[in-house]
Amino acid sequence: MAVDAKTEALIARLTALLEPVVADQELELVELQFRREPAGWVLRLIIDAPEGISLDDCSQVSREAGHLLEVEDPIEWPYRLEVSSPGLDRPLKRERDYERCLGKKAKIVTREPIAGSNHFVGVLRGFAAGMITVETEQGMIAIPFAVVQRARLVVEF
Repeated sequence: MAVDAKTEALIARLTALLEPVVADQELELVELQFRREPAGWVLRLIIDAPEGISLDDCSQVSREAGHLLEVEDPIEWPYRLEVSSPGLDRPLKRERDYERCLGKKAKIVTREPIAGSNHFVGVLRGFAAGMITVETEQGMIAIPFAVVQRARLVVEF
């Protein structure tokens, strides 16, 4: 779904407003989503920490963010606030996501073909100088971070 300029500006403002709230809890704001869903507008904060996220972490961030949003009142229409962890199949969006997830299996889709393919599944082996190194069944592949369209961890049982 395309985001209009007004919504994009609001997301940037909300991120600047709420990132410090999450950081004060010694957590990381992985992603902030604000979008219309079938039940109405949802402001979703996805948080994480190296040791993982607990229900208490989500509750605390929800309380603190909710208080700040009441005071600042940046959203002009009704919405629902949700706070959650990124889950086992977390998206990889920033460079630090790749660095944190070295040794884990991921699925990466690129905007342009690399070695004849746009889809890669393998273990993240390295991230340096803007290049992601992935060990696939076909061998090691170097993927420029700049051409990644989307990526997420693969859940293995």
